Amino acid sequence: MGGTPTGADLERLLAERGTQLMRVAIALAGGREAGEDLLQAALERLLRKPRQVDQDTEGYLRQVLYNLAADGWRRRGRWRQRLPLLRAQASQASAQASDGADVVDLRDALVRLLRQLPPRQRAVIVLRYWEQRTEAETAALLGCSEGTVKSAASRGLRQLRELAGAQANLGFELAEGTS
Repeated sequence: MGGTPTGADLERLLAERGTQLMRVAIALAGGREAGEDLLQAALERLLRKPRQVDQDTEGYLRQVLYNLAADGWRRRGRWRQRLPLLRAQASQASAQASDGADVVDLRDALVRLLRQLPPRQRAVIVLRYWEQRTEAETAALLGCSEGTVKSAASRGLRQLRELAGAQANLGFELAEGTS
């Protein structure tokens, strides 16, 4: 799908990669509704300016997605006060259920922790560890150096570990060697 994308190209892209794009948008925006809005805005921008797509439609769409997320973070200015992360002891008991609720609770806790990171660190963590991107790919998507990606990932993981450590009822730990 190089060059100017057609409607069929976009339909094919969304059929093949739509789920992954939605997951990334949700992680960047911090919630399903905001993620849907973010992905929709990225698609609208792609459709309004199709000639700006050089070769990789998906790559361009992802770059627009990350840039729109960063714009939203800048517009909101200061981060809201830290939200209460998890429910009390009752949620810990329900997180141990074997019906898959524990996975949902774990993912919810992780997204809540990610929302507390600064915008650059959140974007780097999502790209590097959620999307499994290399440092070079992450740097290219965010328009920064690989060194910036490394330091943002290191600081972001350290902050996630501290936040997770403060929440003993999360039921997970971030590994020390994850970088």
